[in-house]
Amino acid sequence: MTIKRQDLDYFLDQLLNPETYPDYGPNGLQVEGCDRVSRIAFAVSATVDSIDQAVNKKADAIIVHHGLFWSFHGPKTLTGPFAKRIFPLVINEINLFAYHLPLDGNPKVGNAAMLGKLIGAEDQQPFGNYKGSPTGIQGKLKYAISAIELQQRLAGVLNHEVILASPDLQDKIKSIGIITGGANSEWQQAVDTGLDAYITGEISEHDWHESREAGIHMFAGGHYATEQFGIQALKTNIEQQFDVECFFIPSENPA
Repeated sequence: MTIKRQDLDYFLDQLLNPETYPDYGPNGLQVEGCDRVSRIAFAVSATVDSIDQAVNKKADAIIVHHGLFWSFHGPKTLTGPFAKRIFPLVINEINLFAYHLPLDGNPKVGNAAMLGKLIGAEDQQPFGNYKGSPTGIQGKLKYAISAIELQQRLAGVLNHEVILASPDLQDKIKSIGIITGGANSEWQQAVDTGLDAYITGEISEHDWHESREAGIHMFAGGHYATEQFGIQALKTNIEQQFDVECFFIPSENPA
């Protein structure tokens, strides 16, 4: 079976509400390809590897969290590594859809919501504030556990080393805030909200010191590792909605 590109575009916009998120680049259809879609690839990032795999597996579209166009990059020429990403899409008429902050903060298929469910965070509520939009979730664990136990739980879910900045490894944690990826400075919002812990992907040297000194437990489990679940939940959602073939392309990115 196939679906029209415009129907897929509409469905994604209705689910993820990209117009409500001020972002670092355009969300939605970034590269226009064929009009009808029967096979969809999903990946965290639009890289040479993920695009090549989409081409080799004859995908008509690829949906990613990290797209190709970012405001902080400015205008780019179609040369070098960037050309190696763009040209295979254009030549093979593959549609590229990208959703950044909308896929971070979405309460149904978002990165933070999915990670929260996997570690047992209940009563999830919007958390984080980027120019007025929530980019994560806050929730409560059913049973309070120590900081070191939560670190171990996260490491098992993420299959990745988790850095922990903690004032006391044996302190019990009940309430948590999650913003995945590179939101290392947002631990302060967790402090301001009165949460016990904050989970993200990255951590800087000064955040390790400052979060501990502020009395909050900060966990950093890797940018890619914390953002692999939203795109997979989106894949499942589309499989349930449309009669099309979908597949996920994992990455070996350790960061």
